Amino acid sequence: MYFPYLRGRQYELLALKELANGGLLSRNIIPVVEPIKLTSTFDGFVKAYVNMKLSVAVLFNPAVGELIDTPSVFEQLYSHYSCSGNAIIPSVLMNRNAESVIKLLNTKGTNAGVVLAILKNRDSLDIYKTLYSHYSPRYTLCPDDRLIRRAVNRGKILFEDRFIRKDRNADYIDPEDEFFSDDHLYFKDDYYDGFSDFTIVGDDYIEAGFAPYAVAIHIVYFDAEDTLRVRHFVSNSNDDTSDVAGKYYEAVSKLAVWFRAGQHRQKTTALSTLLSHAETGYYPGLPTAKKLSIMHHLELMGKYLDGGLNG
Repeated sequence: MYFPYLRGRQYELLALKELANGGLLSRNIIPVVEPIKLTSTFDGFVKAYVNMKLSVAVLFNPAVGELIDTPSVFEQLYSHYSCSGNAIIPSVLMNRNAESVIKLLNTKGTNAGVVLAILKNRDSLDIYKTLYSHYSPRYTLCPDDRLIRRAVNRGKILFEDRFIRKDRNADYIDPEDEFFSDDHLYFKDDYYDGFSDFTIVGDDYIEAGFAPYAVAIHIVYFDAEDTLRVRHFVSNSNDDTSDVAGKYYEAVSKLAVWFRAGQHRQKTTALSTLLSHAETGYYPGLPTAKKLSIMHHLELMGKYLDGGLNG
């Protein structure tokens, strides 16, 4: 099982919603969403997963965004969970708020054993051991740490940030192609029940956008050995912030050249959309480009897990 971890930015929620509504998300994938605000986009995303009977994990104690320490956030998120059937898996980040969230779930009749727990580091291990001294959560996302591995008894999910973030988009020019992950190949051998990462977004949470000097499109792909790599397609005219649409066309045109040079195995619905932009010169806006890169990643991984990735 693959558990991609996403924050609730609009383009991330739209990516997940469109994958669900389009029947493009494998049932071997359970997205984990840390909501940053409760909006109509969030409501629509949840409804899509409920309607399609797909599983999604939603954090009840987000650590970034507008919902931190919001008194009513638990009740609002629980209302989504209680109406979702089995679609939403209640999820708890192991931090100072974890105990209160577990207690609130118990008062609602939701046993902590159905929860997905997120254990990011050793500093949170004592909290985890205290809360789960008598039973285990359904799943635990945790890093490849020896002490943590020993503490997690059931539903152990390898959780690492596999995206190497650069300070500037122009920095992705070198190297333009790099290793991303082989967790999908070896997680079972390492006694995990699944694997998780932050897709091509990375763990860093940045709220404000800005006009870029360069446009970079990040596309994951499988090489001949089925290792997952990421290729960065970066614009050329990067001296100032003018003509972002032109920069996007430069980047997506490089993607089209790469695809035509023998990468048809990587084709997904989202990748086809990006290739159409190269053909027509259409500029969808940078958030949509990010949405499509995420959609490509999750659809491609789903094809691999379902055994449908053509050689």
